[in-house]
Amino acid sequence: MKKIYLSSFLGLALSVGLSFSAEAQLNHHAPDQPYYHASAPKINDLIDTRLDVRFDYQKSYLNGKEWVTLKPHFYPTDSVRLDAKGMDIKTIGIVENGKVVPLRYHYEDSLSLAIQLNRTYTEKEHYTLFIDYTAKPNELHDKPGFKLDGKGLYFVNPLGKEPGKPTQIWTQGEAESSSCWFPTIDKPDQKTTEQVSMTVPAKYTTLSNGLLISQKSNADGTRTDTWKQSLPHCPYLFMMAIGDFKIYKDKWRNKEVSYYLEPDYAPYAKQLFGQTPEMIEFYSKALGVDFPWEKYSQVVVRDYPLGAMENSSATLHGEYVQKSPWDLIDDPNGSGGTTIAHELFHQWFGDLVTCESWSNETLNESFAVFGEKYWNEKKYGKDDGDAKRYDELQAYLNNATAYKQPLTPFIYTDNEGINGANIYDKGGLVLIMLRNYLGDDAFFKGLGLYLKTRGFKNGEVHDLRLAMEEISGKDLNWFFNQWYYGAGHPVLDITYQWNEANHEQKVFISQKQEGQIFHVPVAVDLYAGGKVTRQQVWLAQKNDTLIFKSAVKPDLINVDGDKVLLTKKTDHKTLTEFDYQYHRAPLYLDRLEALSAAIDRQTSTEGKDIITAALKDKYYGIRIKAIRALKMDSAEVAKTALPIVADLAQHDVNYPVRAAAIGVLDKTKSKEYLDIYKKSLLSPSYTVKGAALAALNSVSSDDAFQTAKSLEADGKGKLGQAIVNVYAANGSDKEWSYVINAFEKGSVQLKFDLARGPLPQMIGKLDNKQSVLQGISAIKGIAINFKKYGIAPKLVASLQQIEEARKKLNDTASASAAESAISEINQAKG
Repeated sequence: MKKIYLSSFLGLALSVGLSFSAEAQLNHHAPDQPYYHASAPKINDLIDTRLDVRFDYQKSYLNGKEWVTLKPHFYPTDSVRLDAKGMDIKTIGIVENGKVVPLRYHYEDSLSLAIQLNRTYTEKEHYTLFIDYTAKPNELHDKPGFKLDGKGLYFVNPLGKEPGKPTQIWTQGEAESSSCWFPTIDKPDQKTTEQVSMTVPAKYTTLSNGLLISQKSNADGTRTDTWKQSLPHCPYLFMMAIGDFKIYKDKWRNKEVSYYLEPDYAPYAKQLFGQTPEMIEFYSKALGVDFPWEKYSQVVVRDYPLGAMENSSATLHGEYVQKSPWDLIDDPNGSGGTTIAHELFHQWFGDLVTCESWSNETLNESFAVFGEKYWNEKKYGKDDGDAKRYDELQAYLNNATAYKQPLTPFIYTDNEGINGANIYDKGGLVLIMLRNYLGDDAFFKGLGLYLKTRGFKNGEVHDLRLAMEEISGKDLNWFFNQWYYGAGHPVLDITYQWNEANHEQKVFISQKQEGQIFHVPVAVDLYAGGKVTRQQVWLAQKNDTLIFKSAVKPDLINVDGDKVLLTKKTDHKTLTEFDYQYHRAPLYLDRLEALSAAIDRQTSTEGKDIITAALKDKYYGIRIKAIRALKMDSAEVAKTALPIVADLAQHDVNYPVRAAAIGVLDKTKSKEYLDIYKKSLLSPSYTVKGAALAALNSVSSDDAFQTAKSLEADGKGKLGQAIVNVYAANGSDKEWSYVINAFEKGSVQLKFDLARGPLPQMIGKLDNKQSVLQGISAIKGIAINFKKYGIAPKLVASLQQIEEARKKLNDTASASAAESAISEINQAKG
């Protein structure tokens, strides 16, 4: 053992370095070398963090003062290390009798503060440090070789020079980026109470964790807002948001629930977020643990690329959640509602109980995915919940790198990181299997016990297992070992054999995956003689043979009758059996499996029956999949399907179904449906209008162009994109202002979509060279700003398309500008 404190400043670097030597050996390797990721050692514990911050909008700096209270975790120590990334440190001292006594410190690589305390402290003693500093988040990425998951603090249009974009400031702490705007021990196994005072221009609204305890107007036209959270949480969950927000105040029981939106969207706050109190009540009752924080706020900000962030009591959303009532017409329980549910469930799983290390991040993200699907199931029906779960399964199965990493990984490379398809997609499905195995009562009581036992603390996956075992009385090591600490999933091949003489039905199930053989319980449903019986079996071998007695040959053997098993399977049913499954088995996946089997056999009797039934399915998602699967190049399929599709285009209760149907009619390139397109342009749905305008453009581009002109003022959502597409194909310099304006006002996703297709198509043929340069600059800007998310190659391809088009027009200057933009993108840091 080594001593972890020394009394002289000369030994400070050695002292702190020795105390972290075990971690250094475990956690510092070449980025492509797999190694064991140790939990962060706890030398000192955060107790309370008090911040007083002001903002320099000209430089995008934060000027801060911090009072942070800590204590030794167990062993006595006379030093402390704080994470502080890219700051100017002006003063560090210890507070004694109301005065600040300067301390000696060493700032290592502008990343970590090694501070020598004034004496040795024991675990029963608290001490408070004072730090005066300036955070410079925009300069972090300018350091050669400096890799960081984020800047922590983001200034949006700070000088107000970007038209149509508000001035905002917001933070993003996960994984360890809060230390980009205040010194802290930036690890998930630390928890602290907090108080944040923000001095901002008086015209702006602020939001942070906890409650707003005071507001003070200042003589210089600023205002100081102080927010206080008395309940401990992790540093990465600290948040601030500053901007021109309008607040809609709702409530759950006696707690404030509020929604912060840009003024244009404030009238729709209740429509956008109004289900939040219902969700809070739903989750509180299901878990047996009431919503734990002092309030719950949600704010929507610009330029946030990661979806949303579950900061304790104050979730931050990207702008895609900010919709109009016309958007909600198209999808009232769509991505915005799903995100709201996801981040809310995090308030329990991730915020109340936080993963002890990032290796245990499944305890945060997998639960949030589970929570959102559980909400969909209970609010919108089991088909909706199952459909969303199926999407998660496909996302996981389509990410082959996820197969190699356990759900709870401890050994991985820094470059590899923790696979998102595991902790999001796979992890939510693993919880579904656990819920199915234990039953709802035991499962949710187990979750409640886990939350009560670990509340305001940290958790590991073993803590979850122990809680589930205590409630259920079942041993669950087998489940956790293979699903959490093992990698991959079963790949099943299922075949059938009926023996008429013995009245025996055999089912042969082979596990084809490499690596471990999975030991899993499976429900097998036998449909025979008009009745269904269920058999509970266990798969435990590479090749299992199941034998069932039956008086008559079963019409259907439905393996995994509950459709919960996380697997990739090949099921050798006949199409007749799939047809029976579609009409008799009860679940969304039963019908989807049958539809998938019929897609390549649409002209057969059974295939036609399945497709026709699916076009009229009770769940809109199945109807859309059936519409999109239609093989319209077959005259036989078209003859059967087109009358149904035409009816759906006009009368389906779900607008995305109507839009999908119009898309199929569009493929016919027939003017027979012209009247449907024109009537659909009067729909309240912008998705339907957009599909109708695109279809009209296919059969009458002149009509579409004139219609686009008449709809410009109403060009929202998919309709606006359709107008851009019409102008890209048929427009000229006169329409450029509409197109570039749509791009500049659009979300990050819309910008990306336009930059990949319509924008380069139109830029390639413009006459006005300034407009060409404007378009090139716009594509370059989004490619550089969001390069780290992997979008650059596709936007480079767009610029290459522009370069070639301008060369053909002998516009060498614009072609050169496109070439230069490509070079800048390639040289920019990702």
